[in-house]
Amino acid sequence: MRIIDCDQRSPEWVTARLGRLTASRASDMLATLKGGGEGAGRRNLRAALVLERLTGKSQESGFVSAAMQAGIDREPDALLWYEAISGQIVQRTGFIAHDDLLAGASLDGHIGDFEGLVEAKSPIPATHLEYLRTGIVPKDYRDQVTHQLWITGAQWCDWCSFNPDFPESLRCKIVRILRDDAVIAEYEQKALAFLSEVDRDLAAVLAMVQRAAVA
Repeated sequence: MRIIDCDQRSPEWVTARLGRLTASRASDMLATLKGGGEGAGRRNLRAALVLERLTGKSQESGFVSAAMQAGIDREPDALLWYEAISGQIVQRTGFIAHDDLLAGASLDGHIGDFEGLVEAKSPIPATHLEYLRTGIVPKDYRDQVTHQLWITGAQWCDWCSFNPDFPESLRCKIVRILRDDAVIAEYEQKALAFLSEVDRDLAAVLAMVQRAAVA
């Protein structure tokens, strides 16, 4: 993997992500219909990556709701609470690119030499309460973590939910997700197939452009 030193959500970070399969898009990449066909999320992501590679412009909406912005703003506090509880020092990076594939990840933090990762969420109180009660990490977030483990080779990821409105003992819920090589291998196969489809679709568009140029 290759570390691209930039601030997350900066113009450099947006450029680094263009055309790449990233952790935040992992769930869309895996989207299927009940009958086994390609889901709309997967189809739309495939088109978006083709367009990003073709135009050099991000196809993400950039929309951030008030709740989403609050979560972003509280991320530093979430990581501080994680450090206090775990005794670990969280290190930050901008964007991590796969050495050979157009894939990468933006981590909330990592431990040591990427032995472990930290994925921090700061949801609304009702959602945080549900995480406290169940300790269950939703599938979309598990897909995100699987992608991060694939890119970095880390052995585990501490997924944490943080909300400052709760009593101190309940402000941070940490769930450790251990690396499962079988799960990673299956995910890699699906990612490779998806990226091959993106390459194929881009080649078809470029061929169309070339035909139009000589017509």
